[in-house]
Amino acid sequence: MRNTTKLRSMLQTATTVVAPGVYDGLSARLVEKAGFAAAYASGGAIARGSGIPDLGLLSLAEIAGRLEQIVDVVDIPVIADADNGYGNALNAQRAAHAFERAGVAAFHLEDQTFPKRCGHYEDKTVVPVSEMIGKLRAVRDALHDPDFVVIARTDAIAVEGFDAAIDRCLAYVAAGADVAFLDAPTSEAQIADIARRLPGWKLINMFQGGKTPLLPVARLQELGFHIVIIPSDLQRASIKAMQRTLAAITRDGSSANVIGDLAPFDEREALVATAEFLARGKRYA
Repeated sequence: MRNTTKLRSMLQTATTVVAPGVYDGLSARLVEKAGFAAAYASGGAIARGSGIPDLGLLSLAEIAGRLEQIVDVVDIPVIADADNGYGNALNAQRAAHAFERAGVAAFHLEDQTFPKRCGHYEDKTVVPVSEMIGKLRAVRDALHDPDFVVIARTDAIAVEGFDAAIDRCLAYVAAGADVAFLDAPTSEAQIADIARRLPGWKLINMFQGGKTPLLPVARLQELGFHIVIIPSDLQRASIKAMQRTLAAITRDGSSANVIGDLAPFDEREALVATAEFLARGKRYA
């Protein structure tokens, strides 16, 4: 079964899909090994993993290349971040082609102006509704797989207000989006209102330290959200682990005193399937 079909089938059940954020093949493998049914390829995490902020600075080619690496090493569906399509409707079409070739099962397209910025930064701006609808129609026309899931995201709460953001989501779903994604609600009441007022499949963004209060997945499922993405927590955890290890090396001259924080050598090699690669190589010797 294609991963697009897998994801669409998941969305038709009563169980909320939880997709932790990944930014390379290794983090994607860890998510799959942990038993999650899907992974979220976070544009922000990919940018920060390249050493730059989430300000729309990476090109489509750079993002698509990373997505290929992620998709290639896991069997679970990958939901990708297509930012604002990297330009106008024609740019968005090219992005849709590239993302579909990379093998992702879904992507979300947002209504920020170009270049975009992280949804939880200040001073965002959004395009007119008509422009976003044109982009959604363009990407839908570009996709070949009928099961590919298109997610429409609005960043309009902080720009135009909550009711206007709801209206935008309704317009985007009417234009062909499969899933509505209203980013950065600031209260539990707003989260519940999104679930109540938007029909069909809904996605919500949950991560520690953002504008949106954290709710348990069980509560989000009860409210009626179909996908929960957790974009940055894994990357932020890895930053702290590397800082602790670097501090130990600086202080002690080695990582011996933080050995409990390090994955064993054999565990690391098993994660990247070293033995399987070596066995495969012997078949061709």
